[in-house]
Amino acid sequence: MRHHADNEIVTIGVNVAARIALTGFLVLVVAMGIGRFAFTPQVPLMISEGQLTLTSAGLVAAINYLGYLVGAWDAMRAHRRVELRLMAGVWGAVLLTLLSAVVDTALWHAVIRFLLGWASGWAMVLVAAWSNEQLAHLGKPGLSAAVFAGPGAGIFISGLLAVGIHSLGLDASMAWRVYGLLALLFVLLIVRNLPRKGELHRPETAPDPLVLNAPLKRLVWSYSLAGFGYILPATFLSQMAHARFPDSAFAQFVWPIFGGAAVIGIGLGIASRHLLHSNQRLALVLWLQALGVFASGLLPGISGLVLGALLVGGGFLCAVQLSLQYGREMAPQHTRYLAGLLTTGYAVGQLVGPALSSLSTLLTHQLEPALYVAGAALIVGGGLVWKRY
Repeated sequence: MRHHADNEIVTIGVNVAARIALTGFLVLVVAMGIGRFAFTPQVPLMISEGQLTLTSAGLVAAINYLGYLVGAWDAMRAHRRVELRLMAGVWGAVLLTLLSAVVDTALWHAVIRFLLGWASGWAMVLVAAWSNEQLAHLGKPGLSAAVFAGPGAGIFISGLLAVGIHSLGLDASMAWRVYGLLALLFVLLIVRNLPRKGELHRPETAPDPLVLNAPLKRLVWSYSLAGFGYILPATFLSQMAHARFPDSAFAQFVWPIFGGAAVIGIGLGIASRHLLHSNQRLALVLWLQALGVFASGLLPGISGLVLGALLVGGGFLCAVQLSLQYGREMAPQHTRYLAGLLTTGYAVGQLVGPALSSLSTLLTHQLEPALYVAGAALIVGGGLVWKRY
């Protein structure tokens, strides 16, 4: 009887862990993969309809990352209504995506993208902290890597939807409706599994304040450079493909290639988790991303864009997961605060990236100068974390 009862407890624990992982995964599909990154395949469509220009698209993207910065910073420091913030982040991503369908100027898109960035900042920090803590408590910390496949899966899905939207000749407004309704469906599947009051904040067990030692400071700088380095291709790959191949079906598939590579990258990261230390694997990921950024700007034709999508996309979520893992290894009692601090630095990097792209296109009418700076930033970011101490 004892053995049977133990088996039941194990089974219940596995089921709970799977439900938490799936919930975290779908939250990130909605808030990040759709809420934030559906904008990328929409950029060519909105430019063709006159809603945006290449320069204003960069500024709107930068404002989105400013909102992400605000949301991440607030999530990191929040002591009350933490679960309410997570719920607002999830539902905000859905409603604001749908609201994007009824505006058609750069100003209003900027307002919506700012609020959507704020919502996704809340969702990213809080669901990452909650799922990591819960899965570690249940003895399934490896599942936390699967949670971070959510943004890549969302990018892949939104990219494939963009292909269908293009083939059907739908306008940008209808496309936003499609993305928003899909996000709504995903949220309805998991909303009852989101943490209840008290699960994200336990003041009676609050640890001493986090002291940022030299390795943690290098990690924060590295992750900030990672945000800056990847965001330009992540924002403009679709537009670059459309500019180079205006009448080719290939241009529609660059973004789903990016998202699919992100999911595969997480899988490869899980498979190689016993090789090297987490900080060394993070450095290698950032250097491979740098190679992809340079390839997208320097290699002509299809090969450069495909290699860029594979390498930058493949490392995108690995860099997020490994940075949070490395931080957790150094400061295990400060999961949410450190996740917020890292995400804040990442958001600052993402904010600078599109601003630099707007300056580059304004002065040179090209994205490539900004891309080369981004690639150099990723090289430096990898160097900062290669040595553990």
